Formats: sequence, C-alpha cells, structure tokens
Amino acid sequence: MKIIHLILGKANPERMNGVNKVVHALATQQHRAGADVAVWGITADVTVNYPPREFPTQLFKARRNPFALPRALGPVLAALAATTPDVVVHLHGAFIPVYHTLARRLTALGVPYVLTPHGSYSPAALGKSRLTKLVYQYLFENYLLQHSARVHCLGASEVVGVRQLSHNLRTSLLPYGFEPPRPVAPLFPAAPGRFRVGFCGRLDDNHKGLDCLIEGFAEFARHVPEAELWIIGDGPDRALVEDWAADAPEGSVQVLGSRFGDEKIALLGQLQVFALTSHYEGLPTAVLEAVALGVPCVVTEATNLGSYVREYGCGEVLPTASPKLLTEALHRLYDQWALATTSASAKAMAQRCQRMVRTAFNWPHLLPAYHQMYQQALAA
Repeated sequence: MKIIHLILGKANPERMNGVNKVVHALATQQHRAGADVAVWGITADVTVNYPPREFPTQLFKARRNPFALPRALGPVLAALAATTPDVVVHLHGAFIPVYHTLARRLTALGVPYVLTPHGSYSPAALGKSRLTKLVYQYLFENYLLQHSARVHCLGASEVVGVRQLSHNLRTSLLPYGFEPPRPVAPLFPAAPGRFRVGFCGRLDDNHKGLDCLIEGFAEFARHVPEAELWIIGDGPDRALVEDWAADAPEGSVQVLGSRFGDEKIALLGQLQVFALTSHYEGLPTAVLEAVALGVPCVVTEATNLGSYVREYGCGEVLPTASPKLLTEALHRLYDQWALATTSASAKAMAQRCQRMVRTAFNWPHLLPAYHQMYQQALAA
C-alpha cells in the first residue's frame, strides 16, 4: 500500500499551522513503521524552506484559480494510478476549492481517498459564515464528502457535525498520536513564585475563544496578584488581543508572539496551567505539548480533549467557552497549586498528565488503526 498525504502547505512543523504539524508527525511515524508514505503539498511558494525530514515530499505550485489543479499534479496522479494499484490519498482540511476538483479527478482515476477535516465539520465551525458554507456545501463540498472512502474524525464533536451534513457517510473516529517533546531548560527562567497560565496557538478569536481566555483570566488575576498569562502565537487578531490584555491587571498579560522549537517548549515547561478555550478544534497539539511536560490544562469540550482530561485527572473541562467558568476553573487549579506543599503531590499531577499523552496518544498503538482505515478505503 502506498499512502499519499495531500495538504495545502509543506507539512512544516515550524509553523503555526496545526494541520501541517499533524501531517508531518503522522507521515514521520508511518515512515518509521515501514509504510510507503509521501507528502504532496499545494503551495504558492514551492521553495524547500523546511527542516530535513524522513519521508519524501513533492510540492505543486498553486494556481490563481482556487479550483484549478496545479499543472503538474494531474499528470503525476494519472501516472501514479496507472502504476500503483493499491494507493490511497489522504486529504487534510475541508472547504478547500481545489479539493473539489481533486476529488473528481481521483474518482475518475479510481483512486480512493480519505478526508480528515481537522475540525472544520464540528458544529461550531460549520456555524461560522453559515450561509456561505451552506451554498458552498451544496455546490461543491457534497461531492467531496459523498465520494470519500472514509471521513476521518479526530474527535466526537466532528462526528456530530459530519452526521449533520449527511447520515450515509462512512466515518472513522481516531485521534492522532503525539511524540512527547524533551524538556528544555529555559535560557531566561521566569521569576519564582508566580502562577503562570499559558496559551499557545493562532490568535484567531472566533476559533480560539481569546476574548473568553483574557476576560476570564483578568477576573482571576484581580484576586490572585501573582498570576500571569503568557500568550504565545500570532495571527489576525493580535491587535485585539493586545487591547483586551490592557484591561487586565497591569503587567499580568504578556503577548509573546510566535515561538518555535526549543524556545516554545521551554516556555511551556514553565507554566502552572495551560488554557485553551476554543469554540472548535480537531485535536489541538499545543495542549498535548504542555500536558506531556507535566502541565495541567483547562480546555473546552470543543477541543475534543475533555474525555481524556477527565479520565486521567489532569485538569479542568469547561462545557463551553465562558469567562466565568474559566475564572472558577483557574481558582480551583490555583488552590491545588498553593496546597501542593510537597514535591510528591506536584509530581503526582505531572505524572497523570504525562500518562495521558503516553497512553491515549501513543503512536505505535494508533498506527495499526490508521492502516486498517486505509485498507477499508481500498476495499470500499
């Protein structure tokens, strides 16, 4: 079996784009397990400007018409279909115009494809620009969905959304795995005795619930003067975030901008709590990065991580993005932190966090399920 992961972008793990990070990790793990796997990327810039990787990558230059296939992609697909009978294409993302054209070409060639929408079909995501999406769905997205061999859902919220789109779609519910980062000593350690809450991700309020994060934290910080909020990342709403941060107690919110690699891991390792108040997600890697370092978290149900956080006892789960609920959750975690007078109690929490990542998101345990999903796609 040959697996082709096809994305918009280059699967560069040193970018804020979560889909590209996930595809890089999945292809890496599949390659290490002996799979014949490659990544194809559609991108405006075909320059190879990413770190060395273990799997082959082929970049195709995007065209001005968003529905048009890159010129070189059609012949490559035809040649692949003619020479490789057991190939599966794994598409990543949704509501992407070129995928409609690609789905038609793959269907004509008899090449099965799996679609991972990465959170785009969760009810909250579908509600954003709802009318536009309904029209697009009717004209284009339905073809992509109806001809997919499998719709791969990362979390329960996406299964709900997919069923709202169509009841007859073949779905697979399967999280991706996660390889824990190694702890990194910070070059500039933060001041001791502070209660640091952190966020890491794209600064997009409609997606990440940043107004809830800052408002809920600000109320918490008015009662806990040693509290700090570190916001790691960049995006279209950075100016809004900075404005909201100015309303919090002076100096309590730091907007740190994008950080990558060891620098980001060093910052996450200094947190007491990681908070993600998203309105929708596929499966956010930033939470897993923090929890793998032993940092407890506060997440919304929309992150698709709530069941894991409850099962392993490594944080708080909010039913929805509510500033009041976030404030209350931070107070509970602060009380636990303040009472953790022994290293044993703090170590126990860190161990529960790390156990969650090692157990529920273990790549060797999950890869056979991915292989089975591809086999089902070939047999469909």
